[in-house]
Amino acid sequence: MGSKTNTSKKVLKKQVRQKVYDKLVVALAEFKNGVKDKKFEKKLRRTSKLFAVDLIKSNKADRTPTAKVVTKKTEDSVQKTA
Repeated sequence: MGSKTNTSKKVLKKQVRQKVYDKLVVALAEFKNGVKDKKFEKKLRRTSKLFAVDLIKSNKADRTPTAKVVTKKTEDSVQKTA
């Protein structure tokens, strides 16, 4: 059971990294002219890995259960909407 969750985490990390990489390639295409291709690709891969780790961590932090704020409708607000 533990190995299944580890593989799904790895797949998720790879998918997030690939999406970040694709967006960086498009966004930084104009800067590719001044740099060698290998160096540019290496830096993009490294950067996409760093961003992917941070995005996954922030996504986990957003999922933590928090206290929900419950508001009750008052009679005045019900009459205004009717």
